[in-house]
Amino acid sequence: MTDLTMTRLHEIMVILQAISLVFYFIDYLQKDQRAHRLAVWLLFAVGTLQTMFLVMYMVEMKRFPILSLFEGIYFYAWLIIMLSLVLQLGFRLDLPAFFMNLIGFIFMTIHTFAPNPMSQSLVGDNLKSELLFIHIMFGLLAYTAFALSFVFSTLYLILYKVLKQKKWTKQFTRLPSLQQAANGMSLSILTGIPLLFVSLVLGLEWAYISLEGFPLYDIKIVNSFIVLVIYILVLLIRKSAKIIGTNYAWIHIYAFLFVLINFLLGSRLSQFHIWY
Repeated sequence: MTDLTMTRLHEIMVILQAISLVFYFIDYLQKDQRAHRLAVWLLFAVGTLQTMFLVMYMVEMKRFPILSLFEGIYFYAWLIIMLSLVLQLGFRLDLPAFFMNLIGFIFMTIHTFAPNPMSQSLVGDNLKSELLFIHIMFGLLAYTAFALSFVFSTLYLILYKVLKQKKWTKQFTRLPSLQQAANGMSLSILTGIPLLFVSLVLGLEWAYISLEGFPLYDIKIVNSFIVLVIYILVLLIRKSAKIIGTNYAWIHIYAFLFVLINFLLGSRLSQFHIWY
């Protein structure tokens, strides 16, 4: 396909995803089952199209599309949408699925309407080893888990405010309980922490054997380890029960904002990293 055709098709996917979000919102306000079904079907259609383009790109390029920030953003958006579908179709968690869909929409919009595709770095040009492939894949999976913790923390704050103000309406019947939201936060980072740790270890090992004199003080490396330490501390705080409730939820939100900064902006200051 030509670049123009691919761009137009990606724009169509963004539009379909936006319409899906609108129907999700209508369902949230009115508990409209028809709007809910349309939202789910549109989300499924977007996920199917994204998967098709991902496979086509892999066949055409004969490699996995994670060699640059531009490609990585698309793959991250795909992971988010897949998780949203799992939450929706597998567990009937409507609101978590909606928020994951919203995050995926943001990243898909960034990918589609970026002024110019971001060039590949030295690491991207030489990404041949399975070691580095696993490093990047595990990093993306970890960031997806942290996005889910952000969603559950947001839902926790919403539910807490609703219960405190005693303004319970039919729009809030699909919210998880406070305990379910708190468990969702903890389980998400409990999944993301080992994934990120393995990713960083493999990345350092690959850099040590493949690059000459790579800087350990590179901002991307430093920030990635800071992310790991932050989430380990969050988990320890939860285990010790020193911070609970809304404070615990806000910590998750602030931690994920740092993840986004590292994901989207850290590579601009890095000396050799692509995006992770």
